[in-house]
Amino acid sequence: MTESSGRISPTTDTAAGEDAVTAHLAVPGERVEVATAPTVALRGPAPARTPHQLADLLARAGSGADLPAATLRELANATGTWLQGERRSSPATQAGYIREVAWWLTWVITRGLDPTDISHLEADLYLAALRAQGLKNATRARRLSAVSSWYAYLHRAGLAARNPFGSGMERPRVSQYSTTRGISADDMERMLAYAQVHETPRTTAVLALMFSTGCRVGSVTDTTVDSLGHDSGHRTIDLPVKGGATKRFVLPPLAADAIDAYLEHRRERPDRPLDPAAPLFATRTGRPIDQPYVFRLVRRVAAAAGVHGAGQLSPHSARHGVATVLLDGHPLHVVQDFLGHANPATTRRYDEDRESLDRSPAYDLSRILSAGAARHRRRYEPSPDSENR
Repeated sequence: MTESSGRISPTTDTAAGEDAVTAHLAVPGERVEVATAPTVALRGPAPARTPHQLADLLARAGSGADLPAATLRELANATGTWLQGERRSSPATQAGYIREVAWWLTWVITRGLDPTDISHLEADLYLAALRAQGLKNATRARRLSAVSSWYAYLHRAGLAARNPFGSGMERPRVSQYSTTRGISADDMERMLAYAQVHETPRTTAVLALMFSTGCRVGSVTDTTVDSLGHDSGHRTIDLPVKGGATKRFVLPPLAADAIDAYLEHRRERPDRPLDPAAPLFATRTGRPIDQPYVFRLVRRVAAAAGVHGAGQLSPHSARHGVATVLLDGHPLHVVQDFLGHANPATTRRYDEDRESLDRSPAYDLSRILSAGAARHRRRYEPSPDSENR
């Protein structure tokens, strides 16, 4: 490598038995190592998914830095309190923060750092390592945001010297455009039609709810039987949304009929109602369906229905598709409110229950999809000739 004054050039250093990227600043007559970012596994299954697992990682990080037992207890208590904060009150949100902080603690343990006294340089090296392992900008930004929130709380509690991920840190640029593979109205109609003919009542009900409300997958898996109701002459469903709150949606005939049929199929005895606290969508053992199941369901039904690019779909593709369908005919602020996106127009802050339900575009969406599903049903129904064979 040719050195010249003022040039920073990367080299590979494997003397320690691990790949590393070292930046050297070339100055006249001298070569100075500036920083080294070792390779630490920072992708794949998260190293912690529960509060107990995160506590174990935190204890390992603190023990490696010879922190006193009293300090370790304070860190654990503060982290538990932080997870109960206003912005992390829902189980799904807490689980996401746990995963992101766990990745950082893996770095801390591997590097032998004191988790309460991290330099800004170390935070930048962590970001560089995330980038080197090919993580998307949105993923890296999410990890930094979670760890920054944690350190801001620890610093406020007097347990961390600083927030190394705070103000002044260069962060990945996240595109304003969604990279989610969307689906069209025709795709959704095909999937509904196929499900109505070939799938179980539960599968049909799950798809009908997702396509009628544009809800997130966590709303599907976390809702219960008692979320169903009536309001101002409308069939409704109260779905869990971000931040631990619930949002009331109109349940149009497409979804209401599918859910009613599924629940009737699920009852052991017609005269015995289901437990109101039971999951709305349950497995054979009565446990709630989980998000990986819904993920697989979307791809499987899409592939069977002949939807192009089925292997690239996700539950969020349905939400993306609903937004696309509704924006072709409904004002932006109505769709924004319907989907629960952040920062709705200030004037809509005063909209109350009945008026919001009356203006819901769910009925238009239901009519569009019901008509399309009926049009596609014939391709999935067995022909009379095949039944006579």
